[in-house]
Amino acid sequence: MNLEIMTLQEVAEYLKLSERTIYGYAQRGVLPGIKIGSAWRFRKTDLDAWIENQRKLTEESTSNRNDKKKENP
Repeated sequence: MNLEIMTLQEVAEYLKLSERTIYGYAQRGVLPGIKIGSAWRFRKTDLDAWIENQRKLTEESTSNRNDKKKENP
């Protein structure tokens, strides 16, 4: 089991997003993370699962959009 813990800055670099965006996502519960004292921490395995879920959601919504276009040309 990979228990690699990442900081907010590392997650921002990993996801190629700003630290401010990652902070907001974490605060709102969009990204899976925990707060230890005043610092956010993230497990890489949780982030990878979140990324896969986002990929599936994107694929589904794109597929649904394409299906609607075929029905209503």
